[in-house]
Amino acid sequence: MGNKYLVRAAFYYGNYDGLGKPPVFDLYMGTNYWHEVSFSDAGAFKWLDIILVAPDDYLQVCLVNKGMGNPFISGLDLRPLKTTLYPEVNATQSLVLVNSNRFHMGPTDGSVIRYPSDSNDRIWTTYNTIPNSVEISSTSVIQNNLRDVYDVPSSVMQNAATVNSSRIDFSWNPSDPSVNISSKYFFIFYFAELQNVRSNAVRQFDIIINNKTWNKQPYTPTFQVTDYFSGILHGMENYSVSLVATKNATLPPILNAMEMYLVKPITMVATDPGDARAMMAIQDDFGVIENWMGDPCTPKAFIWRGLNCSYPPAGASKIMALNLSSFGLVGAISTNFRDLKALQYLDLSSNDLSGPIPYNLLQRSQNGSLLLRVGDNANLCGNSTACRSGRKKINGALLVAIVVPIAAAVALFVTFLLLWQVLKGKAKRNTTGHEDEPALLENREFSYKELKHITNNFSQEIGKGGFGPVFLGYLENGNPVAVKVRSESSSQGGKEFLAEARHLTRIHHKNLVSLVGYCKDRNHLALVYEYMPEGNLQDHLRATSTCKPLSWEQRLQIALDAAQGLEYLHIACKPALIHRDVKSRNILLTTDLGAKIADFGLTKAFSDSETHITTEPAGTMGYLDPDMSIHIGEWVHQSLDHGNVESIVDAKMGGDYDINSVWKAADLALHCKREVSRERPTMAEVVAQLKECLELENRRDGRRISLGSNGDDSTCPGEGNTLEVEEEKETQQDGEIQAAAGPAMR
Repeated sequence: MGNKYLVRAAFYYGNYDGLGKPPVFDLYMGTNYWHEVSFSDAGAFKWLDIILVAPDDYLQVCLVNKGMGNPFISGLDLRPLKTTLYPEVNATQSLVLVNSNRFHMGPTDGSVIRYPSDSNDRIWTTYNTIPNSVEISSTSVIQNNLRDVYDVPSSVMQNAATVNSSRIDFSWNPSDPSVNISSKYFFIFYFAELQNVRSNAVRQFDIIINNKTWNKQPYTPTFQVTDYFSGILHGMENYSVSLVATKNATLPPILNAMEMYLVKPITMVATDPGDARAMMAIQDDFGVIENWMGDPCTPKAFIWRGLNCSYPPAGASKIMALNLSSFGLVGAISTNFRDLKALQYLDLSSNDLSGPIPYNLLQRSQNGSLLLRVGDNANLCGNSTACRSGRKKINGALLVAIVVPIAAAVALFVTFLLLWQVLKGKAKRNTTGHEDEPALLENREFSYKELKHITNNFSQEIGKGGFGPVFLGYLENGNPVAVKVRSESSSQGGKEFLAEARHLTRIHHKNLVSLVGYCKDRNHLALVYEYMPEGNLQDHLRATSTCKPLSWEQRLQIALDAAQGLEYLHIACKPALIHRDVKSRNILLTTDLGAKIADFGLTKAFSDSETHITTEPAGTMGYLDPDMSIHIGEWVHQSLDHGNVESIVDAKMGGDYDINSVWKAADLALHCKREVSRERPTMAEVVAQLKECLELENRRDGRRISLGSNGDDSTCPGEGNTLEVEEEKETQQDGEIQAAAGPAMR
């Protein structure tokens, strides 16, 4: 843990499957994207290096199938490095070598230098594309200087390229389709004087990259000692390199070696190490295959089946729930469950487990810290004593754990029946038209008189929906609320009102508007929500020219918030809830422009003549099921087919966005409106893709951006400040590991 390594993944297709079509797939190092693996032809050999700091005492290399052929790997090497090497590599950043971009200027025979000449087993290939270059060499040992942090071997530095003119000029193309303006490359140029320069001769030059001089003063290489210049540049299609002799120079410039790395930020935090080890041990104990590969919790798109994890804003994910019901588990219950310290729910029912229940699980079940389900396991004993005595009965401790909750549930049920009778009688006395509808006990019940009071007799209307108008109100403690009152013209009746209210009382998520209470007073029906001060997204998108428009990053964050809310409705709610009316008007914004979905979980009663599509044509309709409506996506699809993504972007943003992020978001939107439902991404996949779009935008020009409200009294929606808090500058730079359970293939 904390040690530095060079990891090399090698791939040789060789038409092993007889298809003659090399696959294209993604390579992950643990939870973080490494690079795409693709091949120029069926006979191509490809290898990728990554230099990184190990976050734990194991590493996982994952091959991710993206539907373009089955992933494979031919070789995987692991080389420990000194912690002082490549100081640019740390816990938040790694270096990736793509397309063999590590060069020496050696013999033109194309020789390769690696171990044992390079003790770190870096692969150095010959660079022979400098125009009109002349090779010079030395058999003397080239020493590393005292401040050396790259440990270049002498055999690499014993050759150099020079010219018969005053300058060396060449360009370098990354030849990497993943490179864009949000990418960064790290360059290292190595120099050593190989000739014993006469006292009246001078080799002096400037190092110029993309028209920027890297050396602060004219540079003269040291005789038989390695020196270097290094720096980080933003992603470009082409880099120009010039070594230009100064006016005082009598000898041309030289270049001995160079390296070009793609800088990879480490953005995904892995699962808590203790939880990850426990899950791997449980996997070994039971031989579970499923999709249990790579990191258990992250990335979210690849979470292990049966797991439910917490994702704190800072820190590692932890496993909160584990549902292994009907997993075909055989044998004794693994004792490694005890190491899942944050586990609150464990379902081992309907398997073929035998032997005792581990004491730790029984203890946690009895003290209420763990909800344990072990039913339908015929050969399972209560504890080790019961198993040794040959009794198949469940022991007293387990009986207590089972009987007491059942008895409590029965008592609670009886109490509920008595309370229900009282409430039913009250309902018959106080309401009409809803005699058969149960009361909602989870939230505050308002009388119609109270609603009139908190809304000042419904004086300030702040919106209108299919249910009816929405009014601003203030509770006794001064907290603002939004009161949605059912209008007489609404097609939603009492049963539909109760259905929506029931949904609202059981869902709790940061990206869903919270229900404060409800009113069911005679014929008056209303829902009381938390108030969202920045209104709805539609108003922000239609802001006038005098208002500051939403930035692309703000729009992506809002989309991500909304997607996370929908993901919760689809996955966490049982049964799943389908919104059916997602549009910009139903996405409400907090003071800091956090998004929350409103009007969710609606259960509308439709007659044969009605449709679920909103009848109000104003504004963007938002997502509609492609099976039921023609979508604006047809126009978007045509624009993208012509390569004209700019035509679909809001002109008010003034072109201030990462074009690759926009392309990715537009492509995701088109996938979401495919006519065949199984071809559309799940909301979990949408969330993952939007995070990648946001990452592309955030890393544009090396900035990290923080968003917040401007705090003024402007009536313009969405007028928040965009604060640039850090601009990364181009810089000039003066163990053992356990075998991983991989590479894992998805």
